[in-house]
Amino acid sequence: MKNILLAATAVVALAAPAFAERYVMITHTQGTDPFWPVVEKGGKDAAAAVGAELEYNYDASGDMSAMAKLIEAAAATQPDGIIVSLPDADALGGAIKGAVDSGIPVITINSGLEASKEVGALMHIGQPEKLAGEAAGKRAKEEGVTKPLCLNQEAYNTALADRCQGYFDAMGMDLNMIDVSNDVAQIKTRTAAALQADESIDGLLATGPHVCEAAAAAVAEVGADVHLSCFDLSPGVMDLIEAGDVAYTIDQQQRLQGYLPVIFLHLYNTNAGMLPGSDVPSGPGFVDASNAADVADQAGVNR
Repeated sequence: MKNILLAATAVVALAAPAFAERYVMITHTQGTDPFWPVVEKGGKDAAAAVGAELEYNYDASGDMSAMAKLIEAAAATQPDGIIVSLPDADALGGAIKGAVDSGIPVITINSGLEASKEVGALMHIGQPEKLAGEAAGKRAKEEGVTKPLCLNQEAYNTALADRCQGYFDAMGMDLNMIDVSNDVAQIKTRTAAALQADESIDGLLATGPHVCEAAAAAVAEVGADVHLSCFDLSPGVMDLIEAGDVAYTIDQQQRLQGYLPVIFLHLYNTNAGMLPGSDVPSGPGFVDASNAADVADQAGVNR
């Protein structure tokens, strides 16, 4: 029996990987955005698939200096890779470069496509935000919008500003954007106030799903006739599309932003630096009345 147990132990030891990969994902959020749990789920699904460990961190305050400290703390533990969103390259670039200089491979996700290479990341996975905004603006113009307003919940986030700028570029207009904050009550209040202050506004672009839901509530409260379009999915946004209160939302497939970097870092670490030859655009794509029913059960789960 002893010999059998020793033999079994030896087989397990031979079958086990030489080391367990450990990755850290750090994103910007204040804990109020339903977008990020889907990203986290994608990362953990990928880690389970390759037998790696994934630690997910964010600073509840949404403060960029606090996020930089999370990156520095993660780098100090020498993980096999760091996955990080990059909403503010000026604030986060030093911490990311420090991680790279210490030998840690980094992949950026979501925000920061243009700055990803500058901070030393291997690649970026996310939606080209200005292009996505242009797609939204082109469609809004075709659907009759003449006086739009963009609702930005994270004034520091260059990606959201790019969405708004692309929208207005496609409309052939100067940027008209307000900071609505990340608090749902404030979003509703500020959107309603803007609509009441300028009754000629006939289009709203909400740059997040919770912003979309709060904006829809503001439109209903004011009684305005407004074309509302949004970014990202949530069960509430899907309900609004099916009810005809939201024209469309832009889907950036955020599960891919969590899932793919873990897979790519695994390949990089175990296959002599294997990586795709370019950044990976996870979006944009439209979800509207024509296809909402097909993806509704995935909203807030995998999309």
